[in-house]
Amino acid sequence: MARIRPAASELCFDEESERVVEVASIEEVLENAGGLGITAEPYAGRFGWGTLIRLNGKPTLLTDVDHAAVQGAMAAKRCARYRRRILDISQRVSALHIAPAFSCLEITDYVYSALMRPADVFLMSKGHGCIAQYAVLEDRGVIPREEMDRYCTTAGTLGAHPDRGTPGIVASTGSLGHGLGLAVGMAYAARIKGEDCNVYVVMSDGELQEGSTWEAVQMAANLGLTNLAVFVDLNDFGGLERLSEAHPAVYPIAEKFGAFGWEARRANGHELASLQSALAGRCGGLPFAVVCGTVKGKGVSYMENAPIWHYRSPNAEEYRQALRELEANA
Repeated sequence: MARIRPAASELCFDEESERVVEVASIEEVLENAGGLGITAEPYAGRFGWGTLIRLNGKPTLLTDVDHAAVQGAMAAKRCARYRRRILDISQRVSALHIAPAFSCLEITDYVYSALMRPADVFLMSKGHGCIAQYAVLEDRGVIPREEMDRYCTTAGTLGAHPDRGTPGIVASTGSLGHGLGLAVGMAYAARIKGEDCNVYVVMSDGELQEGSTWEAVQMAANLGLTNLAVFVDLNDFGGLERLSEAHPAVYPIAEKFGAFGWEARRANGHELASLQSALAGRCGGLPFAVVCGTVKGKGVSYMENAPIWHYRSPNAEEYRQALRELEANA
């Protein structure tokens, strides 16, 4: 994503005294944009229009700056940081599922940053992509940094697939095709108990080969689980083979969800605006699926759509190249 250029007029707004003063450029304001201390909201008032940012409680008004652009810049910074963190960890272990994690990073970030409330549930059905969830949970202070540093070592608790009991993890997944059934049970239980709880699932397109997935899809529609939303990470790879070549009958995916009684929409799984549009267009009254077009290994050119990166870690030179590419695209 291209960097947002400074607006012609950028002001700091003191809500108590209703005074405005000049502030640094938007690049400087967004330098910490991925952190938890910043929020952004649209502004329209006596000082014009723009985006009102609060960084650690301090209000800053960026006039003539589109709110959606600021949100997109914040999400891009967070996801770049997650990719860098995962790359750093890759240098400590001989293998990890780096490309599957990179394909679902923006989806996972979107669910946590824009949708999740305290009582809601997130389930990573594609368990091999769990390091993406770990990175988000670390950023949010749920998983300690020192535990992430011990990823997949005998001294740590974080494995290559998520385990229930780990902070922020509600289910042990990775046996593909089981996650959606667990989520259906959770959503149904919440409804029975009268709890205001939404269940969000990120699942792989490869899981659509499993009969248990479609049993869960049917049951969710039978039960009318309007508190269930599924994001399908459609990177078109199942391990080492392209889904569209080895299993073409899986397509069209959105239409299949619709035939089972779901509301289904499509989105670009790497673009915040596209994900937001899919959710904004939801009619309601049915379980909801977003089929997200993604790129396996997104963000690092030599990993993109290359099957070997489903499993392996980059060597030292490949690691340095990946860092250069992430920095160039920041």
